[in-house]
Amino acid sequence: MSGMTADEVIEISVKALDSKRAENIRVIGIRDLTVIADYFVIANGTSTTQTKALADEVEYQLKEKGRTPQRIEGYQGANWIVLDYGDVVVHVFYKETRQFYDLERLWSDGENIDISHLLKKEPAND
Repeated sequence: MSGMTADEVIEISVKALDSKRAENIRVIGIRDLTVIADYFVIANGTSTTQTKALADEVEYQLKEKGRTPQRIEGYQGANWIVLDYGDVVVHVFYKETRQFYDLERLWSDGENIDISHLLKKEPAND
């Protein structure tokens, strides 16, 4: 286990997801609600191929910094891939699956973490 903080895991995960055009990236602080983890990072792809690519990128970028997941679930089906980094759990969904499970609603008592500074600004086309 590397000495990487939860904030660093979140930053690398969010930037990796963003770089591969993940949709609707959210970070929810759940430390006060559960012992599962301190934070959930949630994002989705628009196809199972993209969903796998998003999970691969998160895993790759964190591995480059010496952090490997304690477990990975759901990779085969690629509808809901879970990368468990202990204090941070990354959920990468296929779009329809995300809407179905609606983790944001389930964890609506959690703290919404502002990640706007981590996301690439899309050029405004208005």
